[in-house]
Amino acid sequence: MPTAATPVRQLHPHAVTELLTTARALLDAFDGVATHPGLLTHVPDTAAKLSDGIRHACRPVDASDGLFVLRGLPVDDEAIGPTPGHWSTAGNAGALHDVVLLLLSTVMGTPLAWEGQQEGRFVHNIVPSPGHEEEQTGAGSSVLLSPHTEDAFHPGRAHLLVLGCLRNPDSVATTAASIRRARLDADDVELLGRPVLPILPDDAYAEAQGYNGAPPPPIPTMWQSPDGPTLRFDPAYTPLHEAPEEHRAAYRRLEAELSRVSVAVALTPGDVLVVDNDLVVHGRVPFKARYDGTDRWLKRSSVRVPGRRTRPQAERFEHGYGQTSVAAFA
Repeated sequence: MPTAATPVRQLHPHAVTELLTTARALLDAFDGVATHPGLLTHVPDTAAKLSDGIRHACRPVDASDGLFVLRGLPVDDEAIGPTPGHWSTAGNAGALHDVVLLLLSTVMGTPLAWEGQQEGRFVHNIVPSPGHEEEQTGAGSSVLLSPHTEDAFHPGRAHLLVLGCLRNPDSVATTAASIRRARLDADDVELLGRPVLPILPDDAYAEAQGYNGAPPPPIPTMWQSPDGPTLRFDPAYTPLHEAPEEHRAAYRRLEAELSRVSVAVALTPGDVLVVDNDLVVHGRVPFKARYDGTDRWLKRSSVRVPGRRTRPQAERFEHGYGQTSVAAFA
């Protein structure tokens, strides 16, 4: 897998100072607690006052790569403390970076949370966790995290995925592949545009897996949006064996193409990776977790972009397996 040059947007030192000063002031106003109920209500007005330099750095993804890295934010390795052993034990660790990620996400769109994931937090902690090594979730480590669309099972999934790196001593790579770089023939595109198979909820949504409502809705794997091809893809949770042979073959060719164009992005502390969730599937290479407080630690937020027209109208009628997403400022 190539480590091709990922588009990088370098934050000006003045923008870095502005972001950190603004985030600290907001955090201090709420007793240093990033999850304080009142903090979120102040984020929109605070983000609206950020400078044009920050807004320009957060402009929409503007290349077929479907991603970019914001670079220049510092991370105090000692101040953030040890990498938590599980998201539920993270508490307020790395709180300043939670607020920075919220501000950046708000400049890009509207942050969203899931009632059924990480207790409804708007910023998640992504850390390897004992006993979860082989899971296809952010808590896994020893197996390849298969390339996928974030929350692909749900019609309310994010338009953008934002990953902030706090620690990555082993240079564990995030993988990314854009459908706009893949080459498929017209027959495969037509086959994959048919709503044949569902995408089931992943292991991070235990309640959704027991959903006893309507049957799982069949959905298209890819389609044409006004800007070009778009996809909704999660092979680990797609019952491909239930599809006709010609559909399975087209799906496998799509997998192969995404693998061919996949790149590896090894984030360093302070990097913020922004992924267009409609164009790019992402994953993670396997690694050996140490569980000694020094493991890879990312912060994650999900963002909806108001007015974006990249989703089929039929998605409005999906039940979402009973899972509810919450927009931060709705």
